[in-house]
Amino acid sequence: MAWFTDSGYALGRLLFQRGLAALYLVAFLVAAHQFRALIGERGLLPVPRFTARVPFRDSPSVFHLHYTDRFFALWSWSGAALSAALLAGVGDLVPLWASILLWAALWVLYLSIVNVGQTWYAFGWESLLLETGFLAVFLGNDEVAPPVLVLWLLRWLLFRVEFGAGMIKMRGDSCWRDLTALYYHHETQPMPGPLSWFFHHLPRPLHRIETAANHVAQLVLPFLLFTPQPVATWAAAALVATQLWLVLSGNFAWLNWLTILLALSVVQLPGIYERRLPDAPLWFTVLVCAAAALIAVLSWRPARNLLSSHQRMNASFDPLHLVNTYGAFGSVTRVRQEVVLEGTTDEVVTPTTEWREYGFKGKPTALKRLPRQFAPYHLRLDWLMWFAALSPSYAAQWFPGFVAKLLENDPALLRLLRDNPFPDTPPARIRARLYTYEFTDWTELRAGAGWWKRRLIGDYLRPVSRRDL
Repeated sequence: MAWFTDSGYALGRLLFQRGLAALYLVAFLVAAHQFRALIGERGLLPVPRFTARVPFRDSPSVFHLHYTDRFFALWSWSGAALSAALLAGVGDLVPLWASILLWAALWVLYLSIVNVGQTWYAFGWESLLLETGFLAVFLGNDEVAPPVLVLWLLRWLLFRVEFGAGMIKMRGDSCWRDLTALYYHHETQPMPGPLSWFFHHLPRPLHRIETAANHVAQLVLPFLLFTPQPVATWAAAALVATQLWLVLSGNFAWLNWLTILLALSVVQLPGIYERRLPDAPLWFTVLVCAAAALIAVLSWRPARNLLSSHQRMNASFDPLHLVNTYGAFGSVTRVRQEVVLEGTTDEVVTPTTEWREYGFKGKPTALKRLPRQFAPYHLRLDWLMWFAALSPSYAAQWFPGFVAKLLENDPALLRLLRDNPFPDTPPARIRARLYTYEFTDWTELRAGAGWWKRRLIGDYLRPVSRRDL
């Protein structure tokens, strides 16, 4: 069975597995720290309410069988502990069968969270983490050389991530086709990073080069992943470089880092970390072949989606998220809008009422505050606030509850914010106002205006009290 494995990919597997364990750790920490306010028993979209109306077959999760906040916390911290163990190399210290079980347990732990996470977990990188994590179950450990079939499935996944994103751009917004998308994107992306201001102010010809390079990376390089070495390695290295550019220019949770890990699984560097590992035992070969056959069958709909003129973006075709379709920014927002929440202690609102703003950790509010780097950590509330600014319909399920929690000074929710302007007593009324936000220019920045300037559009939510809600 020598054809089945290739020791030349031992380094790629090592980097991939350690990196994946690290991203799992981040994902479980995000779940543990944020769930009470978002999906807890008293959260904005409680898990028990969701499981009462959605059957297990549509969202397989342990929380259909039992849910309490304490149990969810234990589940999340167990995932974090197992991730840390695999990051430390435990998977290579145990027998092959035990390593498979450890990676499978990690996948089941996170699947149970995603499938009850509702809109807070409706991001493409959730499905990507699950699909990647499922393939990692069959990569083996130091007892066996990396199985070639799984390595090809990882390339197929990377191809769909990149080519899907490229096609959704070409079929979507015209600014991708005329190379002007990055005139706007660095400023209007969901959560700018500390360097986004500087990326936005690059010369426009360089923005056009950025956009053209993005098309090459997403529409050309993915095909080279299936060519012989070393061409495939060089293509993967180029994809890593483009993803690092995205890491520097924004906050996209673990999407870019997970794409980098997929690219590293392609890398083969002769003379570096060369190890002759044993061939696969028969039972492992049968197991991997069965998993590969399953993925091949489930790939039909995602593959057809790539070629469809009605391409779906970031969609799952099965409740286990085994094979999905991906894409990003099929349309680019030209103007950045932000919802700013304000509170007052006045029971009766008058023209002299003093309003105090709530500050968010990631999304822009304070004009003089430089955007922070959070990725690969994911600020779920901040991201959903960006969608809320695009249209109130995106936030209809949870925004009224969010305001109600602010009027109560709910501790779990306030921990998701940067600061609370009412630390002692809750506000009497809350309002939300919609602004356009723009980056300042170099002259305004040097004059002390800060990183942002804004213009009021109008009310997003009129002043409301606890009685109103």
